Amino acid sequence: MSGLNLSQVPQRPREWTSSMSSSSANKNKNRVATRRKHRERELKLLKNKLKSGIRTKEGSCSTKHNLCFQQIGNEMKADYEEHNAILIARCMLQIKAKFDTDKGLNFIQQCYINQGLKKFGDDGKDAVDKELRQMLLRDCFTPEFVKDMTASEGKKAQSAMMLFAEKQFKKIIKGRLVYRGNGTREWLSREDTASPTALQEAITTTCVIDAHKGRDIMSMDIPNAFIQTYMPEAKEGEDCVYMKITGMMVQILIDMAPEYREYVVLENGNQVIYVRVLRAVYGMLQLSLLFYNQFQSDLEAKGFVFNPYDPCVANKVVDEKQHTIRFHVDDLMSSHMDPKVNDKFAKWLNMRYGLIKACIIVRGEIHRYLGMTLDFSVKGKLKIRMDDYVKNMLEDFPVKFNKDSKQETRAESLRVMKWIIDASFAVHPDFKSHTGGTLSFGGGAAQVMSKKQKLNSRSSTEAELIAVDNVVTMILWTKLFVEWKGYPIEKEYLVSG
Repeated sequence: MSGLNLSQVPQRPREWTSSMSSSSANKNKNRVATRRKHRERELKLLKNKLKSGIRTKEGSCSTKHNLCFQQIGNEMKADYEEHNAILIARCMLQIKAKFDTDKGLNFIQQCYINQGLKKFGDDGKDAVDKELRQMLLRDCFTPEFVKDMTASEGKKAQSAMMLFAEKQFKKIIKGRLVYRGNGTREWLSREDTASPTALQEAITTTCVIDAHKGRDIMSMDIPNAFIQTYMPEAKEGEDCVYMKITGMMVQILIDMAPEYREYVVLENGNQVIYVRVLRAVYGMLQLSLLFYNQFQSDLEAKGFVFNPYDPCVANKVVDEKQHTIRFHVDDLMSSHMDPKVNDKFAKWLNMRYGLIKACIIVRGEIHRYLGMTLDFSVKGKLKIRMDDYVKNMLEDFPVKFNKDSKQETRAESLRVMKWIIDASFAVHPDFKSHTGGTLSFGGGAAQVMSKKQKLNSRSSTEAELIAVDNVVTMILWTKLFVEWKGYPIEKEYLVSG
């Protein structure tokens, strides 16, 4: 590369290489071998199962259409009957046809930096420049001398990948710097990476309360939420999180920030820059959890108290009225009787998360939230729509409805809960029954449940008992959730069968 004297570039410490090459390589090799054996075993079972059921006469076989499993060699083949083979072939042709046309299903294509720069040319280079400049502008990482890193930190450092995504309909080339997080599974547990998300029932229940109270509703979206999330300070004895910038990105980064030049080291003849990660980078397994912890702390600092029955719902009393925030990662909803309270919250959110790119704020009576259309246009009522999904479902449903068939979601009293539970006996092919449950605060349904039962029952009465057991946890949770929000339940009705 121009501008770099390789003879003066330091080498990475040897103790990193020996340890990493032995442990990491062996672990990767063992994982690949285990997956391969598991796949071979599954395919052998599939082959034997298929062959055992298709022999018709001694010495003859009705199947003559074979599909080869190329990933493990020609010795593994599965035989299919003629009607199955025709169906599979037609599906393959239809998929290929759709992906080969501009009007098909090929929404996004993704590739790595070397391939992307060759394919997209100047557009690809611009995408890389834009992404790296954004990372530098947001102080997502800082360079580190390898001599200042511990051996453990060097071993755990993961490579950075630059991915290109081509959005076919808009003809936009987008670059994304990604942390190779799959290598961190060895030391990160599920508890270290799993983030809470808002329950569907919590969202619908709080929206019913908002409609009943006539609150002002505001929905919000935080742009680049993860990149705006700070990495927690490493405690004493803990390792900091490092990332390796390699390949073509090294020179691009140096051209943008010449001070990075002195941090270049050689690894197997290749130039590498080690950077300490300061903000959550895409690809990290703990990405969502880091944002959740930060946003939770931000809300608590503003006086919000989180619901113990849903960690993504928080309340705060403002001017003697309840201010409710619910969020699903970076999608938020805020409600209060006074629109000015929502105005202040929107201003705070933009000051905290929208300095580089403004937060998307939606006001009014209709909100698109988590794939649902929430309609508060009629006073005291909430309408939840998922038009496309419902339209397809109704088209396939054997019972046809007319345009006047409607059901409203309305709350007459927040202190009276009515649950209706029923079961359909042995309606599934394996003779399992089906549970249906509905919660109402007056007219219409605030919550609905429809699920296949996991147990086989011997009678409709037994199926109804299982149905009550399926729904009882939701009954108890809803009561506790609503009471915590300040609406004690005075009466609770349960109708079964």
